[in-house]
Amino acid sequence: MSASPAAPAVRPPMPGLGTASRAAPAAAQQATPREPAIAQATKAGTAPAPATGPSPRPVPWARQPRVQRVMYPLLVGVVVLVLWQALVTGFDLPPYLVPSPLLMAKTLVTDFAPLMLSLWVTVKITVLAFVVAVVVGVAVSFLFVQSKGIEMALFPYAVLLQVTPIVAVAPLIIIWVKDPVASMVICAALVALFPIISNTTLGLRSVDPDLQAYFKLNHATRWQTLVRLRVPSALPYFFGGLRISSGLALIGAVVAEFVAGTGGTGAGLAYQILQSGFQLNIPRMFAALLLISLTGVALFVLMAWATRRALGSWHASETSSD
Repeated sequence: MSASPAAPAVRPPMPGLGTASRAAPAAAQQATPREPAIAQATKAGTAPAPATGPSPRPVPWARQPRVQRVMYPLLVGVVVLVLWQALVTGFDLPPYLVPSPLLMAKTLVTDFAPLMLSLWVTVKITVLAFVVAVVVGVAVSFLFVQSKGIEMALFPYAVLLQVTPIVAVAPLIIIWVKDPVASMVICAALVALFPIISNTTLGLRSVDPDLQAYFKLNHATRWQTLVRLRVPSALPYFFGGLRISSGLALIGAVVAEFVAGTGGTGAGLAYQILQSGFQLNIPRMFAALLLISLTGVALFVLMAWATRRALGSWHASETSSD
């Protein structure tokens, strides 16, 4: 019989050897190179703050879009005025033919009181006519959008108001309406009415078909569809019509003043232009024309501001940076 193999002899551990051997893995783990900060933070359950690059350099004020929208037109205006003054001075043109910008500015200062009173009358007629055009135009547009038959029956007459010269209609309105201010307001409102009707009607009908089907699927009433779907979709078109209509209201007010020929304290800038032309006071005529132009620019800027306030937070026409 063969002898079974002897079991290996077990040596008793050396004093302190077992403790050192058990502590060896922890020591080896501590001896390893320190892990990256991101891995340690991930194991700890907290993510480090993302590394931020260098802060962007501030855009110079001359390159900011808001500054450029004001600075560029002002620069063009200054160049035009300088060339105008140089040409008048160089060719020695008489004031009754072409006044210089300096003479026009002097006339604005000397005739400030009557020109400002006339400006107030023209602005009052313009604002009243614009308000009337907006109220009537929006009401007619809401009527058109409710029935296609009503729109087909009445829209040609709205076009007729647009293509009829206000100079031909204004004398009749002034004869029929005894109050001069009311007659001029009606004349100016007729000029400014069509853009509101056309743009608002187009906007009320420019509705996404899918959204319209969704409203029908949820059994929305006609009023809910109008207020919650058609009106928001029509706002960009409506404000576009406001920008056009505000300028047309000013033109209509000036034309109505020309036809009415009112004088005295109730005279507008059109009367100042007529009177200056009869007296060959051409610098005063140019000053009145300048006030009319500045009023038109102010109305356009006001309508653009209202558009940004209403559409700036959600519509692509105002939120796009292109």
